[in-house]
Amino acid sequence: MIGTLILQAQGGGLNAFVLPLAMVAIIYFFMIRPQMNRQKKEKKFQAELKKGTRVITTSGIHGKIVDINSNDNTITIETGAGKIKFEKAAVSLELSKKYMKTPEKK
Repeated sequence: MIGTLILQAQGGGLNAFVLPLAMVAIIYFFMIRPQMNRQKKEKKFQAELKKGTRVITTSGIHGKIVDINSNDNTITIETGAGKIKFEKAAVSLELSKKYMKTPEKK
């Protein structure tokens, strides 16, 4: 049985090369590339943050950006409890008018 497998592997030289190559291509297009695109969007979002923007952090804290320190990539967010300093990477979502639902008038 093992001898048969060895003979089959030796006989299909092209198949033995194409199959691993196809697997690497599938992994790249379905796992690595989408992750790289998400990282690019996240960096762009963090670069476009500005004072006065209402945001939500990854820990779920809602607040408004009152200070941005580009030297050490930190921002200060004002919440109901006071001002808190975060890394820019901790901001996960912008709360703007297009995302917030306003109550309908009757």
